[in-house]
Amino acid sequence: PDPGAVTPASPADPQVAAAIAAARQVRQSTDPTVQQMALTTLNCSANDPLRGYDDPKLPLVACSQDGTEKYVLGPSFLEGTQIDNAMAQQNSQGAGWVISLTFKSEGAAIWGQYTAQNIGKSAAFVLDGEVVSAPTIQSAIYGPTEISGQFNQKSAQDLANTLRYGSLPLSFESSEAQTVSATLGLASLQAGLIAGGLGLLLVFIYCLFYYRVLGVLTILSLVLSGVIVYAVLVLLGRWIGFTLDLAGVAGFIVAIGITADSFVIFFERLKDEMREGRTFRSAVPRGWVRARRTILSADAISFLASAVLYLLAVGQVRGFAFTLGLSTVLDLVVVFLVTHPLVALASNSRVFGSPALSGLGAVAKIGADRKRAATAAGASKGA
Repeated sequence: PDPGAVTPASPADPQVAAAIAAARQVRQSTDPTVQQMALTTLNCSANDPLRGYDDPKLPLVACSQDGTEKYVLGPSFLEGTQIDNAMAQQNSQGAGWVISLTFKSEGAAIWGQYTAQNIGKSAAFVLDGEVVSAPTIQSAIYGPTEISGQFNQKSAQDLANTLRYGSLPLSFESSEAQTVSATLGLASLQAGLIAGGLGLLLVFIYCLFYYRVLGVLTILSLVLSGVIVYAVLVLLGRWIGFTLDLAGVAGFIVAIGITADSFVIFFERLKDEMREGRTFRSAVPRGWVRARRTILSADAISFLASAVLYLLAVGQVRGFAFTLGLSTVLDLVVVFLVTHPLVALASNSRVFGSPALSGLGAVAKIGADRKRAATAAGASKGA
């Protein structure tokens, strides 16, 4: 019986089809003389052109699956689809393992008739043109069949799995197929990188115009974030073979906005503190305590969304989700370990802490006015 007995179509490659046809003429010949010549010349260690392309209706000169023996097989008389079940179990009559094999009703009738007519001969189980087992028929078998031999647990389970699953008519459907030429792929990747560069440039201009010295700190943080992202991509490429595609670039571009949002949240909290009359130096620790909770919450939501998208999506969307989640984690690293310490250092500097350079002069003036108004109101009450 052949667990995978089907007649496959010839391959489209003319050279491969010619090699298969030549092998069939020799190894599937009905002439005993040609069969013996093929048996002598067959090299079991070489690549078999008939693997998966032999005709089960014809004889076949084949090798064992481990390449140690050669066989001249007759035409297939029973397809593997007639095997109902195959299980490895310990031999009830002694030590060792056996394979218990059962057939469907039609296959059982064919198997019983064949074994009755060929007692003392071997029956080969063949998968893709290779003999996986060739036990000797001891008697006529019209029911469950037991294959015994020098089996250990692993070899018995392997053979049982081959007999049980080798005949399954598996088919695969492509969920996504996309063909992109090298030129088009390079152009798309370049376009994505240019878009990311323009986005960074616009963020830089906005930060310098609106936050001045704090904008410079934002730019330094973004540059450092880019260096860290590049280093992580290099390491992932070496460890797991990660490659950056257009969807991944899109994820990093979106992450620029997430990182910039973290800076904006922190700086706006500073402004709120200074509007209440605090100095730049005293506003930094208080503003950071309030800002970090918001930053953690926002990044946690972004990371969870990326993780869910990665688990549920397929194809390039998973690449987008992966890079977006990675950038979100790196954003936390940069904000906590770089941006906050840099702002704290700037607040302790006379030069960088100057309202004219820091871009906080307007809110500092509002805070001072409110503080003077509150002082004046308190003095009038006291009078």
